[in-house]
Amino acid sequence: MSKISLTRYLVEQQRVDGHIPSQLRLLIEVVARACKRISHAVNKGALGDVLGTAGSENVQGEVQKKLDIIANEVLIEANEWGGHLAAMASEEMDGIYLVPNRYPQGEYLLLFDPLDGSSNIDVNVSIGTIFSVLKKPEDHAGVSEQDFLQCGNRQVAAGYCVYGPQTTLVLTVGDGVAMFTLDREQGSFFLTQENVRIPEDTREFAINMSNVRHWDAPVKRYIDECLAGKEGPRGKDFNMRWVASMVADVHRILTRGGIFMYPWDKREPDKPGKLRLMYEANPMGWLIEQAGGAATDARQRILDIQPQKLHERVSVVLGSKNEVERVTRYHTEASK
Repeated sequence: MSKISLTRYLVEQQRVDGHIPSQLRLLIEVVARACKRISHAVNKGALGDVLGTAGSENVQGEVQKKLDIIANEVLIEANEWGGHLAAMASEEMDGIYLVPNRYPQGEYLLLFDPLDGSSNIDVNVSIGTIFSVLKKPEDHAGVSEQDFLQCGNRQVAAGYCVYGPQTTLVLTVGDGVAMFTLDREQGSFFLTQENVRIPEDTREFAINMSNVRHWDAPVKRYIDECLAGKEGPRGKDFNMRWVASMVADVHRILTRGGIFMYPWDKREPDKPGKLRLMYEANPMGWLIEQAGGAATDARQRILDIQPQKLHERVSVVLGSKNEVERVTRYHTEASK
């Protein structure tokens, strides 16, 4: 049987199922092409002089790596001229990026974390690009930051590309989750898995254990129960995994189940969490839900949170449904 390319998959989604308009199909293809270019840059590593820091900070106050800046520029250059976008927003940029006047304006808004897991770049561990697509509200001309502040349940497409032993593009347009693998010889993404499903139960958790002393009581309670193993209240042994790259951790969960947690902690009590709602939590939350999992901020569904600002942060608990519901329940019980 012949391999199904990303283009063919999207055309069939558009033609047969009516899931995606042609402009959205084009947008996804352009993002995929940009990811291919980023993948090549990542693969070159030291040979391409792309490792190390760039000597600058992003809007979050984090030191930028050279590849952060390269990936950001690749995504902007690839997407600004196609006529399918009105504006973009990136974790690496302070404000929104309007499509220049010399290009036609489209009806979509693109948000992205150009390179997630930057701390892993120099040590050759999986990193990735996360993206989210929203429809521009139609009630006024022009584009403002306010147009981006939509709940995650309004997304029309979301996905990520993980640059690991294989380069894999993972996508949802609201009709389940599909995975595509980059064939380097042919230079195209081909469908390698459809209807991805996350098991409801798991024996694997992902959290940064070095922060245990800063956690809230419900998180400690949950992890203590996991660590107690067969003899404890859960009656089974758990394994811990932590890549420190959300893309890699979520990809593992989509592939074989698990729970990922990046909770609030006492070091910065006025910050709800470290991960970004618009660039990380919303697209990943939707992918996880589309694969039968759950995603909350430990209290409510992530996709129902109304964003107040572009670079808003949030606590994240996502993955196998029953485990996410347990963590969320522990938080609800504690707040009562």
